[in-house]
Amino acid sequence: MSAANNDDDDIDKSSAPLMEHLIELRSRLIWAIAAFFVAFLFCFFFAKQIFNLLVIPFQWASNWAGLDSEKVDLIYTAPQEFFFTQIKLAMFGGLVLAFPIIATQVYKFVAPGLYRNERRAFLPFLIASPILFIIGGALVYFFFMPMVMWFFLSMQQVGPGTEVQISLLPRVSEYLGLIMTLILSFGFVFQLPVVTTLMARVGLLTSTGLVDKRKYAIVGAFIVAAVLTPPDPVSQIGLALPTILLYEIAIWSARMVERRREREEAEKESAGSTASSQTG
Repeated sequence: MSAANNDDDDIDKSSAPLMEHLIELRSRLIWAIAAFFVAFLFCFFFAKQIFNLLVIPFQWASNWAGLDSEKVDLIYTAPQEFFFTQIKLAMFGGLVLAFPIIATQVYKFVAPGLYRNERRAFLPFLIASPILFIIGGALVYFFFMPMVMWFFLSMQQVGPGTEVQISLLPRVSEYLGLIMTLILSFGFVFQLPVVTTLMARVGLLTSTGLVDKRKYAIVGAFIVAAVLTPPDPVSQIGLALPTILLYEIAIWSARMVERRREREEAEKESAGSTASSQTG
């Protein structure tokens, strides 16, 4: 009878931490979902204004192409198309706005299971990740999106001297899909130094291994750019070149991590030898 009671006590002790973790996980999920929902409502309320901001690169491209920027037109061919486009835009904007809160909730859930030095090592990457994503998105907005639209606008046949008028009239859903794809592609590619540095910290990657795989990384960068971007050389080269540059930065950051680890190990060895000599 006592053995059965002991077994029941062991089951209760093992289930208690699990229930605490599940309650903690539920609390963090509620905060993350609530943050996304509030940001979604905010972006949906201002969806037209946000969409007008996203059209500005199209206006810049029209100026570069020698067209009247005041006459930039986008269309929708189904009654519900622009409504669903605004929902997609609100979801995209809500995720971007709520990301700091979502990342903070993930960190608070994971942090109790980490050592103090692991938390200190992880926190800078939590800050660097959204900053790098914003840099990638800004690069798309201010440079690559106008270049891509200028490339497409240059294919038009307009003017009094042309027999066939061929004008670019993008659909609102297709334009939003294009700029969202580019922003997400560049934003995720700009996470490469963060991912490789974390993997180097835990010993899954080395700077030597990254150098040896450089030629494969260059080929892979162009393949990934061809898959993620529209079928035009401007956006593909525009994504591949920063990817290669970020790969070189990843090699440098991995070397810095290895040098720091070697320095810390040397300090520990010198401290150990000093302690042993004093004991002797």
